[in-house]
Amino acid sequence: MDLIDEPASNTPEFSVSEISGAVKRVLEGEFGRVRVRGEVGRVVVARTGHMYFDLKDARAVIASVSWKGQVARMQVKPEEGMEVIATGRLTTFAPQSKYQLQVESIEPAGAGALMAMLERRKAALAAEGLFAADRKRRLPNLPRVIGVVTSPQGAVIRDILHRLQDRFGVHVLLWPVAVQGQACAPEIARAIAGFNALPAGGAIPRPDLLIVARGGGSIEDLWGFNEELVVRAAAASTIPLISAVGHETDTTLIDFAADQRAPTPTAAAEIAVPVHADLLAHVTTLDARLTRAAAHSVSQRRQRLSDLSRALPRAESLLAPAIQRLDQWAERFPGSLRALITAKRQELRSTAAGLRPATISREIAKASERLNERDSRATRAITAALDRHQTRLAALERLRQSLGYPATLARGYAVIRDADGTPLTSAKSAATAQTLAIEFSDGQIRAVPQKTPKPTKARPQAPDQGSLF
Repeated sequence: MDLIDEPASNTPEFSVSEISGAVKRVLEGEFGRVRVRGEVGRVVVARTGHMYFDLKDARAVIASVSWKGQVARMQVKPEEGMEVIATGRLTTFAPQSKYQLQVESIEPAGAGALMAMLERRKAALAAEGLFAADRKRRLPNLPRVIGVVTSPQGAVIRDILHRLQDRFGVHVLLWPVAVQGQACAPEIARAIAGFNALPAGGAIPRPDLLIVARGGGSIEDLWGFNEELVVRAAAASTIPLISAVGHETDTTLIDFAADQRAPTPTAAAEIAVPVHADLLAHVTTLDARLTRAAAHSVSQRRQRLSDLSRALPRAESLLAPAIQRLDQWAERFPGSLRALITAKRQELRSTAAGLRPATISREIAKASERLNERDSRATRAITAALDRHQTRLAALERLRQSLGYPATLARGYAVIRDADGTPLTSAKSAATAQTLAIEFSDGQIRAVPQKTPKPTKARPQAPDQGSLF
């Protein structure tokens, strides 16, 4: 059989790498930077920090990847089921012969997507009990130190400081943070944790109350306060926390985790500290109510006593039986006394008839011996008691010497008396005295108090907070 040579082909040969590189160049050249809208499928974050997820619609799926640095810069992280617009560039992954989208940034596909994601996150955190009412702490009535977490620029911190100054002077600690953008959530969480980490009695006073505040804005501007990191930090705070984010109609997830929500930052300051005049009026009202209640109680008890006294028997009727018995005993007493004297006299005669001088001498000797023995024991007991009291008296005298005012004078103090020798214990009494006698440890000196004009009453000033601006 004859072998017939096949004609040589004019089609060039390519290696696998050459084909893969050519496809990569064509794909990246044709599309370059693109924006793709779709629903997020599975989301996997590798140990290296890179994120892998799918973008899909009803008919196709695009594998997507975002490197660690790009993930850190994302303001919104993709979640499964979320509709987003991903910005990046198409490229290929040669080892698996597939194309993928390298995502640089992600934004929700409209406010509806953001709200849907917000509702899912709110439901998940509520299921953990982070929004439960029994977790919320009671705000202090008069906080001495208030920690404010907000931006040092803008009108928010100015409004808070101005309103606190008008009501009650308190010490304010500001922890400056970013209130929007990528750094917002981690900085706010660190600020809340940082205030809670301050020790009581330390160089920096520990706040009695925290205020997390920001002005109004769009849902995207306020999104940092919806981050799970911030919500968990607010729920974990042991210091009572007021959330004052946005305007009255704005609601963020930190509002549900906070111990109380304020509609505005200014309202947060009003909630935190009462008005001085209102507090005085309330105390005055309570005092008046207490006085009226005491007077009413005394009146009721007086009336009750009067009612009960009417049911008591008269004093004469109570004393009549005792008076009658006393009269009877008084009539019987002289005869009984004479009979008793006669009986005792007869008993004495009988006893005296049996007495003999020798018997009396023996009894006297026995009694004298017993008396001497008792006297000796009593003498020893008295001597021992005197010794104990003498020792205690000496100890008390030493204590008196160490605690007495002469010893206090020797330590640098002085006693001030008026012209009559009465000790003076206040500047007011010293100012009214004509002359003063000042006693030191080594003697006295005379002095005349200087009269000073009565100062005018000034409005109490709040402690100086300094200026942040």
